[in-house]
Amino acid sequence: MPTYNKLVRDRIPEIIENTGKDFKTEILNQDRYISELKKKLKEEVTEYQETTTNEDAVEELADVLELMHALSRVHGTSIDEVEQVRKDKAAKRGGFDEKIFLVEVED
Repeated sequence: MPTYNKLVRDRIPEIIENTGKDFKTEILNQDRYISELKKKLKEEVTEYQETTTNEDAVEELADVLELMHALSRVHGTSIDEVEQVRKDKAAKRGGFDEKIFLVEVED
């Protein structure tokens, strides 16, 4: 039986069960849950970075966004509040639309 030891989406046990396969899961405590969410975020960002098509990129970005929703909840906020912070920062410092690459700044 392969060992995964990773956080999975909520319906994965149901999907596995429907295949008739045996499996083992556990429910994480809050600290471990946050730690595993952070690991999963790194995994999904890496998968995004390795994409070569727009379709694959959108799929991976959707996974990152799902993790952003979960992480915002564990930090006592909502994705809407995170979006407001993003908007405030964009208003003060700008976004990344102009493709500006800073090379150096005089001391």
